[in-house]
Amino acid sequence: MMVEPRAGRPRASSREVLAEAACELFLEKGYESTSVADITQRAGVSRSSFFNYFSSKSDVLWSGLDARIDGAIGALRELGADADAAAVRGILLTVVHDFAPDPLALALRNATAMGLEDELVRDTGLRHARLAAGIADAARRSGIGAIRADILGAAHAAAVLSSLRVWAERGAGHGSPESLFEEALAGIHDLPWRA
Repeated sequence: MMVEPRAGRPRASSREVLAEAACELFLEKGYESTSVADITQRAGVSRSSFFNYFSSKSDVLWSGLDARIDGAIGALRELGADADAAAVRGILLTVVHDFAPDPLALALRNATAMGLEDELVRDTGLRHARLAAGIADAARRSGIGAIRADILGAAHAAAVLSSLRVWAERGAGHGSPESLFEEALAGIHDLPWRA
């Protein structure tokens, strides 16, 4: 006898259940007061299950964006000497393209309620530094001097991260990360890739 699957919402993966539990707890208790044990208990999974998906409590928030940044840095390396503004910006657009509401977006929108202001500043700085270094490296490989490459890297990385932050803070229905990224790029238009 074949059993029909139950109608309704499909069962979420352990990763999604853990992320949802973490965000609920961050809102209820605050980020600092929430432990990995609290998260696994709320999610109904073991501690080892948590570490199968996340390396730390902070990783719950950042893992989705980190994967996108890693992909962008890899694509920037592949450009070699052919890196130009259009190619670099096209790659950076993939970081924000189809960015759906996730734990990071929820954290950015509810930073005060979750007690995450300092954590987000620090962790955003780490992502900014990684992405800026990848962009600056692409600029240097294309023949741009070190100082200009560093400035280009910092400005373009800020455009990516700022567009995601503003999109999350505004909430659903108030523009897309892609449109905000294009707006951010317009803000650095006076900083051409080559002098």
